[in-house]
Amino acid sequence: MSWTGWLLFILVIQVIHFLGTWKLYVKAGRQAWEAAIPVYNAVILMKIINRPWWWTILLFVPIVNLIMFPVIWVETIRSFGRNTTADTLLVILTLGLYTYYINYTQDVTYIEDRSLHPKTAAGEWISSILFAVVAATLVHTYFMQPFTIPTSSLEKTLLVGDFLFVSKFHYGARTPITPIALPMVHDTIPKVGSKSYRSWPEIPYFRFPGFQDISRNDIVVFSWPVDDCIDIGPPCKGYAYKPIDKKSNYVKRCVGIPGDSLEVRDGYVYIDGKKNDLPDRGKLQFSYGLKLKKSINANTFPEIYDITDGVYARNELKMSIIPAASEDAIAKLRANPNVQEVFRLTQEKGVRDPGVFPKDSQYDWNTDNFGPILIPKAGMTVGIDTKSIPLYKRIIEIYEGSEMRVDQKVTVEGSQVLLNGEALTSYTFKQDYYWMMGDNRNNSQDARMWGYVPFNHVVGKPVFVWASFDNTNQGLLKWKPRWERFFTTVGGNGAQVSYLKYFLIGLVLLIGFNFFRKRRKAAK
Repeated sequence: MSWTGWLLFILVIQVIHFLGTWKLYVKAGRQAWEAAIPVYNAVILMKIINRPWWWTILLFVPIVNLIMFPVIWVETIRSFGRNTTADTLLVILTLGLYTYYINYTQDVTYIEDRSLHPKTAAGEWISSILFAVVAATLVHTYFMQPFTIPTSSLEKTLLVGDFLFVSKFHYGARTPITPIALPMVHDTIPKVGSKSYRSWPEIPYFRFPGFQDISRNDIVVFSWPVDDCIDIGPPCKGYAYKPIDKKSNYVKRCVGIPGDSLEVRDGYVYIDGKKNDLPDRGKLQFSYGLKLKKSINANTFPEIYDITDGVYARNELKMSIIPAASEDAIAKLRANPNVQEVFRLTQEKGVRDPGVFPKDSQYDWNTDNFGPILIPKAGMTVGIDTKSIPLYKRIIEIYEGSEMRVDQKVTVEGSQVLLNGEALTSYTFKQDYYWMMGDNRNNSQDARMWGYVPFNHVVGKPVFVWASFDNTNQGLLKWKPRWERFFTTVGGNGAQVSYLKYFLIGLVLLIGFNFFRKRRKAAK
């Protein structure tokens, strides 16, 4: 739905509100016309039901308003003496239209000094839970979202089983696109497995200003751009449409920013011809083959497990594959007297991998040798021909087409590229794009497979590891805490430092302060 459509929808809601409440406004000592002025009528209604004016803001916050509207309906009828359970159920089940019955048929009296405290313990609990959900939804949507690392693509920096807080405000919080959805749930309802949202209506994309741009080598959480593909390749087959805010969340390192010329040579990223160096906490990892001088029991060679992320090996081994190891770890391994040879597992330049972006026979690229490729920037214009269109087709049709509610269809006829039947020789990009890759280069589903990440798909920046556990895929009872990673920062230089002890000290001091403050108050 466009912004024009939403404005018309809001106006219809205002008319419905006016017709169903204007007599109640009058009985509360207000003027009938005050029920008809958008936003102002909500502020006046807050005064009528004796609630703070800033509740009006919550009525316009997507998803939060799904909780607030029923609360307002109930508060309104209770301000006119309709306090029974039947009244409450009727106003909720009729989506507030029960006020029409009260407004036009009932001789009600406005209760100006109505008690706002629930009359039962159950009411107190429900009220507390509702506003806890509202507060948590606001924080989750616009400020900070919890996130769990599910894969080892950023191993050494972020580990499988790390529990993060992802900042929404660094790059600017993205408002929900699906306004009808369960709060604090992503695309599916846990345990049930069904969708947690309705695809229609949709709010046009909007993002609040951030205070920081995405920098090269930042770790970024984003909506997986090809999550609407039934099969990503090769090639992408069919579409199972998902709104941007309900696509699966991914976390990778941004190695290419808008305007960069990026190339992967032997697994290493080069930007504008210069090798990209990671921060000191970032460690590249590659797959290696390992040959030993004699067969030994793996348990007698603990160095393999100490310095790598695992070895595919039988109990008796002489040759094995190390799926992920840093260069420092490999250097230690080569120094072992029982090691005959350690070699990189890599694909040669010019050998085409059909699963690598752009999944076109014109490009003999693979995950180890890829590009060069241009990272599009908003306002940048590129030439379009049959050679370049595979790189930008999805951008034009999907990211700047259907996702922006624009009908853009690219076709190729002979040596000519057409956009909606018209010759296309150049294209100017409408937004910024980024290139996201994992540090674990041979074990990462990243941009090398599915291409660019549009800025409107960016979710936020991981800033803090609040907990970390081993064995998270083996059942809760087998989880093992990694205490040294609790309360550590994601960014920064040098070794990670845990702030857990400072948090615990502060928590104990706070509890003690509150305890003695209450005792002192009780003594008085």
